[in-house]
Amino acid sequence: MANANSPKLPAPREQGAPPRVRFCPSPTGNPHVGLVRTALFNWAFARHSGGTMVFRIEDTDAARDSEESYAQLLDAMRWLGLDWDEGPETGGPHAPYRQSQRMDLYRDVADRLLAGGYAYHCYCSPEELEVRREAARAAGRPSGYDGHCRELTAEQVAAYEAEGRPAIVRFRVPDETITFTDLVRGELTFTPENVPDYGIVRANGAPLYTLVNPVDDALMEITHVLRGEDLLSSTPRQIALYKALIELGLAKDIPAFGHLPYVMGEGNKKLSKRDPQASLNLYRERGFLPEGLLNYLSLLGWSFSADQDVFSVAELVEKFDIADVNANPARFDLKKAEAINADHIRRLDVKAFTEACEPWLRAPYANWEPERFDRAAWEAIAPYAQTRLTVLSDITANVDFLFRDAPVEDEASWAKAMKPGAAELLATAREKLGAADWAGPEPLKEAVLAAGEVHGLKLGKAQAPVRVAVTGRTVGLPLFESLEVLGREKTLARIDAALARLGN
Repeated sequence: MANANSPKLPAPREQGAPPRVRFCPSPTGNPHVGLVRTALFNWAFARHSGGTMVFRIEDTDAARDSEESYAQLLDAMRWLGLDWDEGPETGGPHAPYRQSQRMDLYRDVADRLLAGGYAYHCYCSPEELEVRREAARAAGRPSGYDGHCRELTAEQVAAYEAEGRPAIVRFRVPDETITFTDLVRGELTFTPENVPDYGIVRANGAPLYTLVNPVDDALMEITHVLRGEDLLSSTPRQIALYKALIELGLAKDIPAFGHLPYVMGEGNKKLSKRDPQASLNLYRERGFLPEGLLNYLSLLGWSFSADQDVFSVAELVEKFDIADVNANPARFDLKKAEAINADHIRRLDVKAFTEACEPWLRAPYANWEPERFDRAAWEAIAPYAQTRLTVLSDITANVDFLFRDAPVEDEASWAKAMKPGAAELLATAREKLGAADWAGPEPLKEAVLAAGEVHGLKLGKAQAPVRVAVTGRTVGLPLFESLEVLGREKTLARIDAALARLGN
């Protein structure tokens, strides 16, 4: 019997209406890059086609789901710029968009499936199931459910009930071959022995993913399901359920499915959410730009063109076609991700770059006292820093010499640069720099070059001790631009401190 929470027949869709896609993560743990890639492809598909992006939260697993993870999902989507047309906080005609708020609806659908003979109660215990699976494996047969409870008599059901056996609800998969055309992999066929009956409701009445996911897709009128390859085996089961929902009047059509390739990590293994490099938070913490990360993730299974790897999000949307997604696994390459992010950093105008770096110029990243931060010096050095960064967090170590009384001591850099003869070179460089015109970096370069000539050194060898004395490190921002921003007084004082340490 239908009630006030019963699902309603979806409204008829106009011929040629824009597609509707969905991104439906579970709020468990931190978002990972494979999940982001799925969200990105759905979002790009919707924006390219003028369709609708539905953001749905699959939070029916109370033991694993958390409000903290839910908040992180919403925050991650906003940070990435992947907006949604229907979903949490946005609302929409198919609200609510959290499955935990749709439980009455799932119970009603399960009741309808049972009443229509599309599902049945299964009383098999986990131990009994495992014994029969082992026997099937030993005999070389498929080890899926064997249909033991599919055609129970009323007497058998009564006997099981009298025993007090718990029962799950199992969907009755029709004994027929299921064929569909995958948007990424082409035509796929599954024979009946490989698509056994499956559970849709737990013994405690809680609905399973196998029920709630296709039911919500049907009622939310999703036209295209783009998801990971790991869910491919569940697709024929969901197609069978879709056919039942259509016959019950709860769905209009079966959506088109496209299964995105695996993302592989180290050792050519599937990138797991437990792998450190899989965490989205890692890339935010290191200072990846959203545009840079999305650019790279879009290349995991898709290609913009044969000769272009760096592009804007707008260009991605304009070019994206699910038909161009490659079915082969894609390998996550951190070095390439960093290189692409560096290109996006260089694409920023200087004002946007300085603003993007702000979080890394404050605690807990900054290793200087807040009152020592000199905004004028930061803005002067920013254009030189922008050309050198791979990720924004690199800025802290590159500019800390500007905001401290003395540079950070790096013993490895000191040992490398301060070899025999360094003291003599520094003393000459101090003399030349003291007499130089500080109106720009070029006179400072000429001063250090002249000091090197006195000691028979080329510029590269001559500037190394000066760099370490002034900045504390052997590598960093362009030296002479750095000296100009630091100023004559501080530069000479640091060279004096280095000479004192060298005993000169």
